[in-house]
Amino acid sequence: MSTAARVFFEFDGSYARDVPDLSVPWTAASFPAPRLLLLNEPLAAELGVEPDALRAPEGLGLLVGAVPEGVVTTAQAYAGHQFGGYVPRLGDGRALLLGEVLDTGGHRRDLHLKGSGRTPFARGGDGKAAVGPMLREYLMGEAMHALGIPTTRALAVVATGEPVARETMLPGAVLTRVAASHLRVGTFQYAAAIAAASGGTEVLRALAAHAIARHHPEAAGAANPYLEFYRRVIEAQAALVARWMLVGFVHGVMNTDNMTISGETIDYGPCAFLDGYHPSTVFSSIDANGRYAYGNQPPVAQWNLARLAEALLPLIDPDPEAAVAAATDAVNGFAGAYRRHWSAGMAAKLGLTGTDTGSDPDLVTDLLTLLGEQRADFTGFFRALSEDLRGRGGPIRSLFGDPAAFDRWAERWRAALGAAGSGDRPARETVAAEMDRVNPVYVPRNHLVEEALAAATAGDLGPVERLLEVLARPFDERPGYEVYASPAPAGCPPHVTYCGT
Repeated sequence: MSTAARVFFEFDGSYARDVPDLSVPWTAASFPAPRLLLLNEPLAAELGVEPDALRAPEGLGLLVGAVPEGVVTTAQAYAGHQFGGYVPRLGDGRALLLGEVLDTGGHRRDLHLKGSGRTPFARGGDGKAAVGPMLREYLMGEAMHALGIPTTRALAVVATGEPVARETMLPGAVLTRVAASHLRVGTFQYAAAIAAASGGTEVLRALAAHAIARHHPEAAGAANPYLEFYRRVIEAQAALVARWMLVGFVHGVMNTDNMTISGETIDYGPCAFLDGYHPSTVFSSIDANGRYAYGNQPPVAQWNLARLAEALLPLIDPDPEAAVAAATDAVNGFAGAYRRHWSAGMAAKLGLTGTDTGSDPDLVTDLLTLLGEQRADFTGFFRALSEDLRGRGGPIRSLFGDPAAFDRWAERWRAALGAAGSGDRPARETVAAEMDRVNPVYVPRNHLVEEALAAATAGDLGPVERLLEVLARPFDERPGYEVYASPAPAGCPPHVTYCGT
């Protein structure tokens, strides 16, 4: 495929062709005065489209759903467990799939609108979105991308020129989202329900074939392609959630309709990053029981994947008992896969890659206990640890109410580092530099995100743009950006996030 930039997208609709029962043709609402707020120029270039074309009136129209003649936009159907309760019909209530495009690397990507108006799946909502939540999704997606975490990304946020009614009247906006696909665990649950009602697996089988071809083509050649597909989804999600945990990310609403088959992070609603570490941390206003607390994310992911297994059972084996046994064996492997990814990542964060820590197997567990007891800043601690290794240990001790407790743990850590930690200065600097490549200086600090979104809602995009510029290079410490590396000041109220629906 040529890498020359196109003026506009060349849309395809393979999903609607392959699985027509799982989406409905629909069109976006019309908006009185669309105005571009943010355009992701690097992502536009990755998609092979001229950014200036998207700024022009025709491009701006496309970003709110005015597609070229012959392009059929669709709303996708899916089900889902929301906070543990099954909802048989969810779907794109305020979203539309514009179509699929091939990027400059030949990869198929979805272009998807959010906030584009009511669809048949709206369930009483107005189908619209406000500026703040759409900018949050843009900001969080770009931050996660820069951190190296698989994620959907925003191509643009466009103000619609009309208000939306929430707790108060807010300026409306539409987000254009780019994803490897929007196939979810909930998509398979919806197809499985069709199979159960009809007595036939045609729709479920077509969905699985599409998902395998699009995301896990290696599974097609396996003796049991559906079971192998399931195993690969498990592996992708184990790796993803481990990466969330390693940077202190809390998704906030891990319903099965918010878990992708591709292994990308999707739907940045009540999400946030840890300041002070504690596994029970919850930010979401609607998660009263802490189901989706930071420390619960791995077991919840496994629970969601068990729901995917239930949907796939008719394909895995015609014998129900054999299907259950095979799927159970596969999903039981999630914990080991997660531990493998998380342990490797934690070893890198601590500079222990390739180091034998068998003499102190509780080193990491005891560190997390210490961080939790002292509510030490999660991001700040790991970045300061490399400075401690360089011999500049003052800042890290200040993160603890009881610095002596850190000193005792740090003595064990240095012993685990072995020669690299206790040898000459060049060796210590090498390890410290390796740690800095995986421990960010900057994450989206919750208080700064809220301040930036409040300013944008009031008409000032400057704080959002500055935050995006900082978060684009999360591992590079830069003078003058200290405020972006600091947790919320003492006395700030607890951070609470909302879905933004």
